[in-house]
Amino acid sequence: MAGLLASDLALINVGLAHFAEGPAAVGAPALSVDWQPPGRGDPALARLCAELADDSEGLGQRIAAANRLAFERLVAAEPRLVDVRPAGEALADMTPTTILHAGPPIEWANMCGAMRGGIIGALLYEGLAATPQAAEALAGSGQIQFAPCHSRDAVGPMAGIVSASMPVMVVENAAGGTRAYATFNEGWGRALRFGAYDDGVLARLHWMADVLAPAVRQAVRQLGGLDIRSLTARALHMGDEAHNRDLAGTSLLFKALAPALAASDLPRGDLVSVLDFLAHQEHFFLNVSMAACKSMLLAAEGIPCSTVVTALARNGVEVGIRVGGLGAAWFTAPATVPDGLYFPGFSAADANPDLGDSAISEAAGIGAFVMGGAPAIVQFVGGTPADALRYTERMYRITLGENPNYTLPALNFRGAPLGIDVRRVVETNIAPVINTGIAHRAPGHGLVGAGVVAAPLACFEAALRAMAAWLD
Repeated sequence: MAGLLASDLALINVGLAHFAEGPAAVGAPALSVDWQPPGRGDPALARLCAELADDSEGLGQRIAAANRLAFERLVAAEPRLVDVRPAGEALADMTPTTILHAGPPIEWANMCGAMRGGIIGALLYEGLAATPQAAEALAGSGQIQFAPCHSRDAVGPMAGIVSASMPVMVVENAAGGTRAYATFNEGWGRALRFGAYDDGVLARLHWMADVLAPAVRQAVRQLGGLDIRSLTARALHMGDEAHNRDLAGTSLLFKALAPALAASDLPRGDLVSVLDFLAHQEHFFLNVSMAACKSMLLAAEGIPCSTVVTALARNGVEVGIRVGGLGAAWFTAPATVPDGLYFPGFSAADANPDLGDSAISEAAGIGAFVMGGAPAIVQFVGGTPADALRYTERMYRITLGENPNYTLPALNFRGAPLGIDVRRVVETNIAPVINTGIAHRAPGHGLVGAGVVAAPLACFEAALRAMAAWLD
């Protein structure tokens, strides 16, 4: 012992960082390790992490096998844009009085401003109400059936509003046969997804249904479908992260669609308006990508014993997750306001808590999970390129593996982190990170900024407890 103390010491400090301050004060180097006890120090959660850990036999073996199958299905997924159809035709149990919304289930009385505004707009768009006041009364009357987009295998950004006559893009996972749906992206500014419902918003929605949707449908069918996995892989190599930066993805999609549109029998005026919209709408790829991610994750649902997250969504009040081995159950916790950059004239006081189904991107291993390969995104959501790299590196610690289909040049072409495992989230206390737009808390104001937010750990802790109870 005397010899050890007489030699130069290199210390490793595990836990509280200030424990390293004493040795540092006398010149002893100390490396601090960012470690916390599993389950934020909850003994019961720590015990569950141990009991449900991968093993070569028993329960641990069953969970490991289920997660291997889920991961294989995620990697094998081949999402293709195959059609465009009205939601009332494409989605199950979609009636004229059904309105879908983003996130986990929520009642009208509890909805945030952007979602309430979007629903008012949808009722006006569908002709179910003549004035905003009448629409608001109808929404609260009990005559409208509200449900999450995810309940119909659909996804929607921000408020995520889908009504029966709105066109949806149909994305099919060619490898698994799972289909998912998303509306068209409206573009920036005043839009239904931010809760705006003025005459300009409604006119654009009708144009999208009457002109844009038939044109894109004709082009997609002429092309025999579009390989969205390939487009996403190329976009990631061009600096997108495929959630809040979609410039490359939209450009690639435009390049694929334009010749078929030009060769179609569209009236010249319609062709010009469609091409102009696609050329100037840099987030058009987002909704296509969201449906692709949903079709991919649907393949991992319904696998007994799987602890893989298959949905991650926010309704502006709560954040919710679904897990492959636990069916359609939601595990929720209060939503928080993202930390980010605000447009001139706005601040965190104007911000609505986290909102939208677009976190399906992160659940599928893109978006904030690959920010390390898309450093330019920090100019929009805040932070530095080093922060973006750190986000990606941390996500490898809570996922099952790497996606060979989506590689990151900045990380020596390492595969994107894929397959959020609720056990690893609880064990490490590392929450999935999401980059996101920030909506105004009042309807109709549009986007007020963008930032980064962590999904609440409580969602994953609740899911882990439910998994343990189901396995007993």
